[in-house]
Amino acid sequence: MSVAVPEAAPAAAAVDRRQVRKVALSGLLGTVIEYYDFLLYSTMAALVFGTLYFPGSNPAVSTIAAFGTLAAGYVARPLGGLLFGHFGDRLGRKSALITSMVLMGVASVLIGVLPTYSSIGLTAPVLLVLLRCVQGIAVGGEYGGAALMVIEHADPRRRGSWAGIMQAGSPLGSLLSNGAVALVTLLPREDFVSWGWRIPFLASAVLLVVGLYVRLSVVESPLFRQALERSGEREQVPLLRVLQRPRAVVLACAAGIGPFAMTALIGSHSVAYAKGLGYELPDIMRAHLLISLTGLIGIPIFSALSDRIGRRRVLLIGATGAVLFAFPMYALLDLRTVPSMITALVIAQVFQNLMYAPLAPMLSEMFGTRVRYTGVSLGYQMASLLGAGFTPMIAATLVAGSGGSSLPLSCIIVGAVAVSTVSVLLISETRGRDLAES
Repeated sequence: MSVAVPEAAPAAAAVDRRQVRKVALSGLLGTVIEYYDFLLYSTMAALVFGTLYFPGSNPAVSTIAAFGTLAAGYVARPLGGLLFGHFGDRLGRKSALITSMVLMGVASVLIGVLPTYSSIGLTAPVLLVLLRCVQGIAVGGEYGGAALMVIEHADPRRRGSWAGIMQAGSPLGSLLSNGAVALVTLLPREDFVSWGWRIPFLASAVLLVVGLYVRLSVVESPLFRQALERSGEREQVPLLRVLQRPRAVVLACAAGIGPFAMTALIGSHSVAYAKGLGYELPDIMRAHLLISLTGLIGIPIFSALSDRIGRRRVLLIGATGAVLFAFPMYALLDLRTVPSMITALVIAQVFQNLMYAPLAPMLSEMFGTRVRYTGVSLGYQMASLLGAGFTPMIAATLVAGSGGSSLPLSCIIVGAVAVSTVSVLLISETRGRDLAES
């Protein structure tokens, strides 16, 4: 459905366009902050957290324990989605988004100053897990709200294009995170382990200040205001309304499992896997910088493409490529050459982007305005938990138990992507759907 703008009101149209741009920038910065902090933890879990917070005689066991704290953040994400979704559907998108941004920034800075196991014993890993859970709650509230603010402001014909700008915050946050890690890993190993790893966490305070400045200047979602004016009352318990028709949430969750599993394997576990194969850490981090750059270019393009050919078609193209490339990806990594590693990870990232890019507009178009924040957040964050929450830990365990074989990793990709494929085939095309409908 297209929305015509009366010719007599060009000034209002200009204001609307300015507001959409501002909302898109706010969503971009918010997503950058959330994913910079969240993915920074993932990388440090693979590099130093096992040694600093879970010391043991077996390095593989320490790494698995560190990935366990990574999973704690993913477990907390659905809780954050429910919490912020409830208040976002009742009180408005803007206040929920400001709160989620502050939570993430504060948690990350505190990780940057957290004493290690050698200083305060068991209290250190307990506090680390607690702060990771706070990060998970914050991310759980960010994505759904940021996506809705952009999509509910946008021209229905260009929802994918505008959502792509917001979703580019994920690879941009990853790019900044990997760039920060690449810089501090240039320090002597002793300095990096002692204090260098803390610098990227402390730097997130700067991103927080910039993001809050922009986010405070945006206006509330017009669709949310209109829904409130029409009904005259707020939804008391949005979750109950969503669960009265659970099919949409189940399908939304299943659709995201494949891309999230690939994110966990490409962006997190591949660091530990490549180190185990003998790759040098600077080479691994440079490969991850290219992965982030690939996403920064690919996600906006593929999200905009979904405005032209449909959300389902873009996602299914990515799913087909991911399954076909699941085994060649690890075959290339196992060659133990830097070009083969870069080729494997970048191609896999392209297929992940094709699956991930249409999610924001598709999920937003699956729910009514009064429960959209709750529905999108619950579906998306449950997908993140099931697809990525335990995947690095399971992958590390399977590799250790199979004597270093990559076969189980390829099977994880095939299985997760198959779940997403079946889900997408059961979802009717959402492109152009009227978001004002119940």
